[in-house]
Amino acid sequence: MYFVRTREGALYTGIATDVERRLGEHESGAGAKCLRGRGPLALVYAKEVGARGEALRIEHALKRLSKEEKESIAAEDSSAATLRALVGPDG
Repeated sequence: MYFVRTREGALYTGIATDVERRLGEHESGAGAKCLRGRGPLALVYAKEVGARGEALRIEHALKRLSKEEKESIAAEDSSAATLRALVGPDG
């Protein structure tokens, strides 16, 4: 999973098996529509979190957080275990 910062300072949350490739797709306009025209983009956080299903659950939990909470995760370089804890025991 990863955070990308836009020119305006917004944080985009996503998952990918190859984050650098995905960032390139975003930068070329082939990625998420919401990032088109919002560059330059900067990768500010990336962490391997496990299988796709788990990554999707974590991504969903992260998207519910405030920008300040996401900034804290990126600044602290939070571990995958910390991210998994956001999902809770019931997934």
